[in-house]
Amino acid sequence: MKTGYLANGLFSLGDRLVNEIIAKEVRQALPGVDLYVPQENGAINDKSAYADSAQIASADMDALMASDFLIAVIDGVEIDSGVAAEIGAFATLKRPIFALLTDSRQQGRDNVKKIDALKQDATENQFIYRNLFVVGLIKQHGMIASSVEELVAALSKKDSP
Repeated sequence: MKTGYLANGLFSLGDRLVNEIIAKEVRQALPGVDLYVPQENGAINDKSAYADSAQIASADMDALMASDFLIAVIDGVEIDSGVAAEIGAFATLKRPIFALLTDSRQQGRDNVKKIDALKQDATENQFIYRNLFVVGLIKQHGMIASSVEELVAALSKKDSP
């Protein structure tokens, strides 16, 4: 059985719902996969209870180190700091990383008006920015999908986890 780790924020309703959707799709596509989703770990993420930073780090690092692959959601204004840390830690294992970036600003990259506007005025940036070190780690060990469907298809490939 393969094991995976789903890295994303988990404090907003949007993040929790995205995590539920991804987990459901991955578990359906990879029957028998043991997918660790931090928000499902009540021992450290029941916010009416208490877990200190060392307990949270230990639980998540143990799951991360035991995983065969990482799914990292890199949406948002910036990559979530916890997700960036998880990507960095996981990259040292040289195991596959599957990132998800659904930002709609990926569209229209070939639109000359957008490129010209950016050249003339840097504040007219119609594009997204992701930290290049983090993106580099992902690309060295995997890929970035632009939809949940593309992510699941990549995970489902024969030579994938």
